[in-house]
Amino acid sequence: MNKLENYQTKYKFTLIKLGNHSVLAIIALIAIGSATRVMEAGLACPDWPLCYGTFLPLGHMNMRVFLEWFHRLDAFLVGLLILAQFSLSIIWRRFLPKGLLKIYSFLLFLVVFQGSLGALTVINTLASYAVISHLLIAFSLLITATYINQHLQNESSINSKIWWKALLCIPLFLTLIQSAIGVRLSSTWSAHLCLSANQNCFILNSHKLFALPVTIAIFIIIVVAAIDRILFINNWKFLISILILLGSQITLGVLSLKTNLNQPLLIVSHQLVASLLIANLSTLVFRNQDKNFNVNSLKEKVIFSYN
Repeated sequence: MNKLENYQTKYKFTLIKLGNHSVLAIIALIAIGSATRVMEAGLACPDWPLCYGTFLPLGHMNMRVFLEWFHRLDAFLVGLLILAQFSLSIIWRRFLPKGLLKIYSFLLFLVVFQGSLGALTVINTLASYAVISHLLIAFSLLITATYINQHLQNESSINSKIWWKALLCIPLFLTLIQSAIGVRLSSTWSAHLCLSANQNCFILNSHKLFALPVTIAIFIIIVVAAIDRILFINNWKFLISILILLGSQITLGVLSLKTNLNQPLLIVSHQLVASLLIANLSTLVFRNQDKNFNVNSLKEKVIFSYN
C-alpha cells in the first residue's frame, strides 16, 4: 500500500466512524423530537435558541422543559458532528471520492435549514406544516448521512443494480409520506378528535390506509430478493431487519390506537421504528450490490498502514 492509499484509507475510515455516529445521533434526535411532541413540550422553552434566556434553565426545569432543552442540545451536538465532518472533508478533499465535499456541503445546509425550521416551529407556535417540514428535513439528514457512509465504503455503489435501487426507493418514499401523515395526525390532534368525538377522522383513516401500500412495497422487495438469490445473500440482514421493523411498526400502531394514544412510550417507539426503517431502506438503496463490502477490512488496512 503506497502513501496515498494509506491516507485515503485512514481518512475514509475516520469519516465512516463519524458518519456512523451521525446516523445514530440523528435517529436519537428524531426519537427525542417525537417525545417532545407527544409530551406537548414543543413550547416549553418560549424563546430560541436559548431557553428562558439561558443555556441551562435550572430555575424552570421540569419534564417538559427538560425534553425541549435536551432536544435542542442534541440537535446542537448533531450540528457540531456534521460540521466536523464537513471541515475534515475540506482538509482531506484530495484523498476522498470525487464530489463528496459537495454532499457534505448539502448535509451542512440541511443542518442549518433544520435549525431554522426549529426556530420557526417555536415562533409560529408549532404550526402543523412547520412541524412536518421539521421531521422531513430530519429524515433528509438521515438519508444523506447514510448515502455518504455508503459512498465512502465503495464509490461504485450508486451504479450497481439500478433497477433494484429504483425498486427500493418505492417503500422508502412511501414510508416518508406515511411518517408525514403521522406527524400531521399528531400535530393537529386529529387522532384524539376522531377517537373521542368522531371528528376530523380523514387524517387518521389516511394514516391507517397508507400502511397497506407501505407493507405491500416492502413485501415485494423481500420476494424479489428471495427470487434473486445473490441479492438475498448480500442483503439478508437488512431485509430481515426491515421485515421485523415493519411488523413492530404495525403492532405499535395498533396498540397506540387501542390505548387511545394515551401511552407516550408507544407513540415514541412508533416514530423510532419508522426512523430505523428509513435508515435500513436508505442503506439498501445506496449499498453496493456487486460485492459485500466489509468495514472491518478497511479497519485492518488502517492498522496495517500504522504498522
